[in-house]
Amino acid sequence: MSARRRRRAPPEEYVPGTLLDWRGSVHWSERPLPCRYCGAPAHLRDSRMKPAHKVCAEQALATQAAEAADAYHPNGQTT
Repeated sequence: MSARRRRRAPPEEYVPGTLLDWRGSVHWSERPLPCRYCGAPAHLRDSRMKPAHKVCAEQALATQAAEAADAYHPNGQTT
């Protein structure tokens, strides 16, 4: 018999700073480049090595998730 994994409920709402884990040194660059979201200089790099602030990237992900959820009706049909 295999062990069952319990799913965690999704957070009620987006809390800044809790979505992405960028503690690894791979996300840091000595050379600041314009953030791909807000344009301000950023030392951080996302998983594709594009310059981005963590808060900006998290907000973009939250916005994308909300837009994807809004694209569906409650009965599962797309708009």
